[in-house]
This record gives sequence, structure tokens and C-alpha cells, in this order.
Amino acid sequence: MSKPDPSLSEQQQIRLEKLNQLRELDVNPYPYQYDVTHYTTEILDDESFVIDPSGGTENAKRVAIAGRVITRRIMGKASFFTLQDSQGVIQVYIRRDDVGVDEYNKVFKKLVDIGDFVGIKGFVFKTRTGETTVHAEEFEFLGKTVRPLPTPKEVENEEGEVVTYDAFSDKELRYRQRYVDLVVNPEVKETFIKRTRMVQAMREFMNERGYLEVETPILQPIYGGASARPFVTHHNALDMQLYLRIANELYLKRLIVGGFDGVYEFSKDFRNEGLSRFHNPEFTQVELYVAYKDYNWMMDFMEEMVENVAVTLHGSTKVKSGEHEIDFKRPWARVPMYEAIENETGHNLYGKTEEEILTIARELNIPIEDGMGKGKLIDEIFGEYVEPKLIQPTFITDYPIEMSPLAKKHRSKEGLVERFEAICNGKEIANAFSELNDPVDQRKRFEEQTRLRSEGDDEAMTLDEDFLRAIEYGMPPTAGIGIGIDRLAMIMTNSESIRDVLFFPLMRPE
Repeated sequence: MSKPDPSLSEQQQIRLEKLNQLRELDVNPYPYQYDVTHYTTEILDDESFVIDPSGGTENAKRVAIAGRVITRRIMGKASFFTLQDSQGVIQVYIRRDDVGVDEYNKVFKKLVDIGDFVGIKGFVFKTRTGETTVHAEEFEFLGKTVRPLPTPKEVENEEGEVVTYDAFSDKELRYRQRYVDLVVNPEVKETFIKRTRMVQAMREFMNERGYLEVETPILQPIYGGASARPFVTHHNALDMQLYLRIANELYLKRLIVGGFDGVYEFSKDFRNEGLSRFHNPEFTQVELYVAYKDYNWMMDFMEEMVENVAVTLHGSTKVKSGEHEIDFKRPWARVPMYEAIENETGHNLYGKTEEEILTIARELNIPIEDGMGKGKLIDEIFGEYVEPKLIQPTFITDYPIEMSPLAKKHRSKEGLVERFEAICNGKEIANAFSELNDPVDQRKRFEEQTRLRSEGDDEAMTLDEDFLRAIEYGMPPTAGIGIGIDRLAMIMTNSESIRDVLFFPLMRPE
């Protein structure tokens, strides 16, 4: 007999012994397939499956279901257990006389644990208490778990209150072991189903309007399209430094140059920055570029699309998010950036020099760092005093040119660009421009970014000669937008952290 492994818990050692016993009984603990015919919700929602056993079972509909054993009640020659599949949970009734003496006594009763996978074939009936139940006629073992699932226990205390123990509720543990979280906290699965439906609704909305879904490089020789620090990697064969993309904007605009009128991409982007409730270094956004449109058109487009998403997911334009009820019904408020800042701080920054804005920032107790130019100072003031107060969806428009090196100059307001950000629940969920298509102006903007980088701003953009060459061949008037899928999903699923809408968020090593 082999010695117990001290690194394993008692429960793990017991389960490994059961695994050996299954093999000794010539039961394959990990078979190759099982033909499932029905899912739990399909059976529970359709009364035509249910028969009255007193009338005989010969003509009953047969079902074959499979999933995890979640609870068990062993009662001699017959038992009840609950089975959980990808759709839900259903009760199963199993008898020795139906499935066989060895299958019942030696396998089911002695070697099946909570969490194991089993397959059941049988018919559906209702117990005397009215619970829809599958009567097992055949039982098959489908997968042995050697590590026990965390199983919450409900106990009534002396005051008569029900107290739950051993719940799998630690947030960090749930994020690290999402595979366990999805099993023992089934409501988590609904969050991710809603996220997928949200993306599908957005994709269908854009497809119906004739826009083409495309793919652009993740590994880029020059990163661009946003102000952020990149992740750096190395390609051995070419012996060159590459970057994980921080945005896909510049490649999508190359496609507009190439003759497409509307392109979009759901992209994984990567920014080498801190983690927070709203930030994960790897995140998802959708970027859309449409020729012959401007940022006014894009505001109309976005509010229509997001309103459609809310109705698709919730049957209403109103969505509960934390303590707020957010209404995505069109039209959304539209407020110029300088006006929004003045409303909250009393300072009108329009036309102010960098020194004057620096003085105001100090008065407003904004932390000042080396290399912060005019645009960064204004952004910090806005982020501190305005953004957190914008709960209902709002378009903040007409940004200072220093903050927007890829946006077109405003057609009527000196020193501004045609840009908007959509703010909701106190955070940016989208950023959009009337895209800059003047190659001479674009080069000057890139050169200014290069100056800022030399003065210490490591998030300033890099100069991309190939992109400049592309728009020198001519780019039509274009509207572009990037929408943060993770942040929008947080709102649409009433989740408090970005980690709640990512299956596997980045975590520190255990």
C-alpha cells in the first residue's frame, strides 16, 4: 500500500483512493464521450416531459442528461441527488433495482462524491412534493474529481437565523479560481452570458449598417493610437523590438485610406499601467471608423447603439448599476469640456496659458508631476472634479488640442478639436473624434508629442512615419470611436469591479 502524500489533504487522498477503486472495478473514471439529449432547463420548462408513473412508463419520453453531482441523499435501496449542467440544476431519483446492484451499491453509493460528473438516462416525473425529477434507468460515471469543491453549509443559530459557512465568497480567491466560482456561484455565469449578448448586439448593430469586421496586428513595430505605456517584447527571427498594441486606431484608419467606408474591430489591447477597479492591463474595446462622417454623427450613432444594447439585455433603457439607475434613452446630454470644468470648479480654462493652468491646478490641489503639459493638467482637473459626478450617460465634447493629437481641429472654436468622450457612472466608456486627415497638421502634432516625451511624458505618442505616409495618399473625412467593452459590461451587468466581467483578470502571483 502506498504511503499518503503529505502535500495532499485528507479529502484529496480519500478521493484518489476512490479513483483507484473505480479502476479496480473496471469502471473508466474518465470516459471519452456521452450522448446528451436534453438540458435541465429544457426539462424543467416543458411539462410535456412529465408523466404520471402510475400510468406506466413505456411511452414516456426518455432523456439523457449529464453534469456534476451537487447534493446527495442516500436512503438505502433508493436515493436522490441533484445534478447541475451548463443550464441549471435538476433532481434525480436513482434505485438499485433500476441501475443494477453493483452500479448502485459499489459505485454510486460508495465512490461518487460531490462534484463528480455522471450521466443519467431515464424519464421525468413529479414527486409527491411537486418537484420535477428524472427517474434514472441507467447510470454512467463520467469524471472523478480529486479535489473537493467548496460546499457552503447553512446552519440555524440560537437566534433562529440561518448562517452560511464555508461559502466560496473571497473575492481574490474567486478571481484566481474562476473555474470554481462558476460552479459554486451559478449567478456569476449570468454576468458573462450578458457580456457575450452585449457584444453580439453591438456586432449585429454594426453589421446591419454594412460595416466590415476586420483584424489588425497585435504585435506592432510602433505602438500608437492612444496615450499609454506599452508592453515590450522581442522577435527573435527578425531580431527586432515589438510592442503589444495599446490601440488599433492607426491600422483601422489605414483601411479607410485603402477604400473601405466603414470598418470595426473587437480588439484585445494592452497597456502597461496599474490595476484598479476600472483598469486591467489587458482589456477589450471595439473601434469603429466610418468615412464621410464626423463626431456629431458618431454621437448619434453611439447613443442609438448603446440604447439598443440596454433594451436587448434588460428590456428597458434603464439599467441598475450599484446605487444608481442609469437611463440610456436618447438623447444624452452634451456638454463642452471647458464648460463642464467651469461648472464644477468656477475656473474657465479656455484660452489660458500652461502657466496659468498650472497655477489653477495647484489651487485645486491637483498632484503635479514633471513633464505634465497643458493637456495633461486639464485632463487631471477634469478627472478629479467632473468625471466622477457624471452618472447618467453624457457626451463631453470639444477638447483642447493639446489632449488630442489624432483629432481634427474644431471647425469654429480656436484651440479645440472635434472630440468627445462618453462618460457614464463616473467613468469614460468611449472616446471619439472627427479624425485628423491633414498629413501636415498630423506631423506637427506627432512632433509635439515627441517634444513632450523628451520632457518626461512617457505616455506621449510616438511618431509613426508609415501612418503619415498612408494619410499622405489621402484619407476622406472620417469619424472614429473606441468603446470600452469591459467598462460598458460593468454597467450592463451591475458589476462593481472590472474583474467581475473578466473571466481571468490579471492577479499578483500567489
